[in-house]
Amino acid sequence: MSGKDLSSEEIHKITSFVDIEAPPPQGEPTAHILFGTNQTQPVEIAADRYHKGLAPLIIATGGVNRHNGIVEAQVFRDLLIERDVPNAVIRCEDQAANTWQNVEFSLPYVREALGSGLRITAVSKWYHRRTVHCLASVVPGLDLFYAISWEPLYSDEVVDRTSWPSIPEGRRRVVREWEEIPRRVTEGSFTVLRRINGAWKVCSTTRRCGSPLHGSRASQVDNVEPRDRH
Repeated sequence: MSGKDLSSEEIHKITSFVDIEAPPPQGEPTAHILFGTNQTQPVEIAADRYHKGLAPLIIATGGVNRHNGIVEAQVFRDLLIERDVPNAVIRCEDQAANTWQNVEFSLPYVREALGSGLRITAVSKWYHRRTVHCLASVVPGLDLFYAISWEPLYSDEVVDRTSWPSIPEGRRRVVREWEEIPRRVTEGSFTVLRRINGAWKVCSTTRRCGSPLHGSRASQVDNVEPRDRH
């Protein structure tokens, strides 16, 4: 599927489906897990929220970036410290080669956060829906969690919720999420999620999360709130 194949209705459906945004309630501190990337927006988000008292634990993830050779989590940690985030607040997973491993190799830190009574907030690209599915699929007992999104830059262009169909690098990534997530849920390698009252909730049974929407390619995966229906 390419941008030329997409109608305005399809663009709306895809955008609504892949969008991870589900921030914590105002004033609620949570542990923030920064999914690996060679862009720095996650650091700015986490540092700002730390200084507001909203990110008492920050989990930096990511091994060697295949594009420029940096070790993503180590760069995150250094940049956070430069922004006056204490090293004691930061946990660093610097071996992962993919999104699944970002979570898998961070499990001790996620358990630490949950054990201290903190919920989890994923910080990742706005369309990178596999981040929330990996969290739900890898972390035992995770029930409800949040997500804060950011807009990446590719080919010197910001890939946001309106521009992505016209930017080849953005279109390729967004459409990949749209195609892969339902497939992974259907085959059982991703847990089913539903966005409920502004948070992501793990759905282990149909009864627990309600009947899926009909007539939508993504219905088996995401039974979302009325404002997000697609």
